[in-house]
Amino acid sequence: MPEQHWQLLDSRPGEDCRIFRVRWDRYRLLPAERQGEFVVLEAPDWVNVVALTPQRRVVLVRQFRHGVRQATLEVPGGMIDPGEDPVAAALRELEEETGYGGGEARLLGYVLPNPAFMNNRCYTVLVRGVTLQGQTQPDVFELLEVQTTPVEQLPELLARGEIRNAMVVAALAAAGATATGLVPGSPLLEEV
Repeated sequence: MPEQHWQLLDSRPGEDCRIFRVRWDRYRLLPAERQGEFVVLEAPDWVNVVALTPQRRVVLVRQFRHGVRQATLEVPGGMIDPGEDPVAAALRELEEETGYGGGEARLLGYVLPNPAFMNNRCYTVLVRGVTLQGQTQPDVFELLEVQTTPVEQLPELLARGEIRNAMVVAALAAAGATATGLVPGSPLLEEV
């Protein structure tokens, strides 16, 4: 196993950047005895919500992303609070960002956003049968446009590159939507 060749020598904290903390780990690579320092971003776990209305429409949000300096089309999602269950976080984020709620929630799994230098997970939760419950309650620096799209249009949005956020693409794939179509028997095709 590759991990048996890595010996942790030291770990020290770095800068706290509000949404992640930097950690510096020094390892020895065996048997070569080479040493190196590696940066790790300690981030909270995230959740993405694939939410379907009874009319088989997917709830999406468009928001400005500072990393790419443009608005992106995504599923609702966000950070999981310490000690919070991923499904509870999904339902909270869905209601805060979109005003949609209710329905039946199911955890589909998780991916590792970038295990080369990040230590967190990104969960995908499918919520079927959501309805508009009230007003959005976005974070102070969130300006979201909420839209619903027929589930059958997801492959086209992916193929045209209208949805490019890698974690959102992974969430939609977990639910059964890819750029080449909807996967037969996927959770997206189940009756709402």
